[in-house]
Amino acid sequence: MPIDFLIPFVTIGLAELLDKSQLSILLLSSRTKNYFQLFLGVRLAFLLVDGSAVLLGSYVQTIMPAWLLKSLAAILFIIFGILTLRQSNTDKASSISPKNILLTSFSMVALAEFGDKTQIATALFATKFDPFLVLLGVLSTLAILTLITIIVGQLILKSVSKRTINKVAGIVFILLGILFLFV
Repeated sequence: MPIDFLIPFVTIGLAELLDKSQLSILLLSSRTKNYFQLFLGVRLAFLLVDGSAVLLGSYVQTIMPAWLLKSLAAILFIIFGILTLRQSNTDKASSISPKNILLTSFSMVALAEFGDKTQIATALFATKFDPFLVLLGVLSTLAILTLITIIVGQLILKSVSKRTINKVAGIVFILLGILFLFV
């Protein structure tokens, strides 16, 4: 296996373990049964974020100021957290609709990952190694992590009530949003 693929695959895979995007995927997967659309939304977000990193190298950060991206991500996470908490207080602690899960997963992961350490690392790898193999390595490791995270979310859904999941998810999303504002 070429080093141009292997180094980004291992490095990004390790960096993404328990990262905010993986936590978001876990929480979303525990609130939906539309796993394919969740996976598709996440994959499209990673393709956009990491594809742009590969295409533009380290220039990605100058497209939009990091503070603006972090602020947008923070607002999105806080709004999603509030809506989730409100939903948990109703009798219908429902799951996310198929149409919304694609858009929700895409927007949450894309905003969370723009300017993130893994996007910057991907951009740097693309300046040193074959950009195509870097992108292939990064997208491969993120696909594996996403699948594992969705499976764990399914297991949580089977063993914990939706109301409890909604409360925990709402609180975690709000905390992540607040964290985005200060970090």
